Amino acid sequence: MKVSIDALNKVFESRVKLGIMSALAVNEMLDFISLKEFLDVTDGNLASHIKALEKEKYIGVVKSFIDKKPNTKYFMTKEGKKAFQDHLKGLEKLIQSQK
Repeated sequence: MKVSIDALNKVFESRVKLGIMSALAVNEMLDFISLKEFLDVTDGNLASHIKALEKEKYIGVVKSFIDKKPNTKYFMTKEGKKAFQDHLKGLEKLIQSQK
């Protein structure tokens, strides 16, 4: 049986981007430090993946200050939710076709 992977979103091929989207799918907002610890990545690695997801408009950012220290929080946008759900549906179809 021929299996099509056309339904999968190339943006989510990276473990880190997939992890960011998964974490934001179950949390309304997460700050940079929480994402970094959850995914066990460096600041630079996380920042580059976040930048790529922001460019796609899959995640949004809210910047504020807590006790005079900058705090950056991220959330999944409406477009991001749809893209992520479509990706998960594509994965599900791919898995079902293997049975």
